Amino acid sequence: MNHTQTSDSQASGSPATGVPATGAPASGAPAGDPISAERLAAGRRAYDLDRQHVFHSWSAQEKITPMTILDAEGSWIWDGDGNRLLDFTSQLIFTNAGHRHPAIVRAIQEQAAELCTVAPQHANIARSEAARLITELLPEDIQHVFFTNGGADANEHAVRMARLHTGRHKVLSAYRSYHGGTQLAINLTGDPRRLPSDHAADGVVHFMPAYTYRSHFGAQDDHQEAERALQHLQDVVAYEGGDQIAAIILEPVPGTAGIYVPPPGYLKGVRRLCDEHGIVLIIDEVMVGFGRTGAWFAHQHAGIEPDIVTFAKGVTSGYVPMGGVAMDDAIYSSFAQTPYPGGLTYSGHPLAAAAAVATITAMREERMVEHARWLGEEVIGPRAARFLEDHPSVGDVRGLGAFWAVELVADRQTRAPLAPYGQTPEVMGRIVAEAKHRGVLPFTNMNRIHIAPPINISAEDALTGLDALDAALAVADDHVARTADDGAAG
Repeated sequence: MNHTQTSDSQASGSPATGVPATGAPASGAPAGDPISAERLAAGRRAYDLDRQHVFHSWSAQEKITPMTILDAEGSWIWDGDGNRLLDFTSQLIFTNAGHRHPAIVRAIQEQAAELCTVAPQHANIARSEAARLITELLPEDIQHVFFTNGGADANEHAVRMARLHTGRHKVLSAYRSYHGGTQLAINLTGDPRRLPSDHAADGVVHFMPAYTYRSHFGAQDDHQEAERALQHLQDVVAYEGGDQIAAIILEPVPGTAGIYVPPPGYLKGVRRLCDEHGIVLIIDEVMVGFGRTGAWFAHQHAGIEPDIVTFAKGVTSGYVPMGGVAMDDAIYSSFAQTPYPGGLTYSGHPLAAAAAVATITAMREERMVEHARWLGEEVIGPRAARFLEDHPSVGDVRGLGAFWAVELVADRQTRAPLAPYGQTPEVMGRIVAEAKHRGVLPFTNMNRIHIAPPINISAEDALTGLDALDAALAVADDHVARTADDGAAG
């Protein structure tokens, strides 16, 4: 397999000069009247029915009070009380093009009127065009896409393909990772959510990733972290048997696990290690693909070529569920004459495919990827960096594009998190409440606040949200100060 460095303009992008050529959405309140009394009443009924009948993911069912969302447009949502909130979550990091983008909505409507559904064994215009557009964004030898319903099943099928291609079974995956909630995908996952379902029976071996701020290897800088993390991975490969390993799966920038950007050289080192042992490199772009980090795919920042790329979420801006496995020619050749043992009823569903075509087209025409990169370099990054100066509760700020993490600590010197790994400190709920009071819906995980607005958010709206988070962090500062005082008194 040839794995030369990617260097085209799609990989690197270019900083925008403030506003993309076709313009990012205007800042300020979205169009539309205030939420009517009738819709508020419908929202209250929806909440009551939800509590009676809906089973929520990752939740103790009787301990949650889910927020009702009545409407959404651009970078804004309206909650069940009619409050307007700036969406700094992109929901579950998927509304890359914002809510209710007219071109995507129109494409779904037109596709529904033309060919609403069709079995996956038949060719159809929408799916064929979606596959063409997706592969155009990837290396030349990635020309084929197997469509799935979402990211978890994309990763399941990617591993299945790698195992059949290599004739091997073991798969290496990082701790502090997330790859999905289905059986194999949750075992691939490295964060604690896997533990109730992980019985170490699916051929998955975990290793420590490169994460400079919380280095497992005692590294003092990015260079040391990359070098030592690669040596650790090389040791794991040796201990597990390089000729027994089918694949290594990695998020190029881990998402819910921490938005920690791998140090320079790390992903290239993983690529070399895979080539040395004939291991398939699967890059999980489910959360970070389609512009989130200021490149079409986050692995392009590192200049590597994967064997398999999995994707979902941003490919349709979340408007219709879709995922996929994009494979290089070598993987494809294993199934050119031998049937692939797998399929899904809704693989490449026409409504999802039409949404993907419209999303990619809109992102290109409105230069959203370039805008996301500019936001990270000129707006979000510099403003969020001031959190480190102003808040003793902030230990680290890191990210790319429209994808950033603010890590909260009890002690900056020791880097002790606000709660042990795997736990969410009580104060995070109060921080979220304060941010919502100030008109912003934040995304949190464990001891971190994630900044992940739509990638086409205006600079003004982004700064409005960052100012609100800045104010809300006073809650964390107060918590840290009181905890320190209690410790001194004790």
